[in-house]
Parts: sequence; structure tokens; C-alpha cells
Amino acid sequence: MELVDILIHKPQLTGSLLQEVFQQDREDNFNASWVFDHLMRERLIYLLPHLETFSKGLSTLKSESVIRPMSHICELCTIAYFKNKDMAFQQQITSEQLERIMTVCFDWLIGNHKVAAKVFAMTSLYWLGMKYDWVHTELKIILEQNIHKGTAGYKFRAGKILSELRGLHV
Repeated sequence: MELVDILIHKPQLTGSLLQEVFQQDREDNFNASWVFDHLMRERLIYLLPHLETFSKGLSTLKSESVIRPMSHICELCTIAYFKNKDMAFQQQITSEQLERIMTVCFDWLIGNHKVAAKVFAMTSLYWLGMKYDWVHTELKIILEQNIHKGTAGYKFRAGKILSELRGLHV
């Protein structure tokens, strides 16, 4: 957290930290990704100049310890864009970047990943479905097929999202 406090006052280091996240993933280290996640919780806006690198790098991640915080950042981005209607995000995130996030979130949701990544991915996909209507249909199918075999956390979030989807008449 001390490092995050320093980085809050040095947004110019965000890109270097993101590069370190991808480098550490290849080395099976996760310290940078946890710092990056905590920085994004405080200053998500710092991600905007690095969205292209961020969205392109997501599909390269291998370490579960890195995927978890990066999937959380995807959730934060989709909430900023769709739920909070943050103008900075709506103006700067491209359709291609959203599609990359969507693709990797589907991969994390249906792949052999830990529950936290799946939970963040399903929430991101719920919000992405506000732009890509077919996503809600696919998300509903996946959640209904897998909810019975998920962990308590998976079941809770999946149930909540299925309820939201029913409210949208999906």
C-alpha cells in the first residue's frame, strides 16, 4: 500500500508498472499485478492512456495470481464504462478494446481458472452485454450450466447475475 500511495502521485509510472505485470506473469511472479490492481482501485483513470497495452496483454496471461487482479481491473473498467457512464471511459475505450476484454472474460469464465477470475469475468460480461446483446444470452447459458458445480462464491455471483438477466428478460 505504501507503493500505491507513491504511485498515486506519479501517474507517469503506470505504463511501466503495467509492463512489469506482463513481465512478471512470464516469470510466475505476481507482486506487480497486485500493486497495479490496488492502484487501479484508487485511480482507474490512470489506465486510460494504457488501454491498448492492457487489452492486448490480457490474452497472454498465464499465472492465476496475475489473472485474478487483472480480471478485477476488467470488472472495474466495465463498471466505469457501462454502470457509472464515466465519460472519460466512454470516450477513450474503443470497441476493439471492449471486444478484447469480452473475449478474455469468456475464456476466463469457461476455462480452468480460479473462482475469483470467473466471478470478475461474469460481472464484466454482464456489463459488456449492455453493448453486445448476444453476450447476455451466452452468459446466461454458461451460468445456468455451471452454477450447480461452482463454489459458494461462484454460485452467489452467478445467481445475482442470472437474476439481473431475468430482469432484462434474457
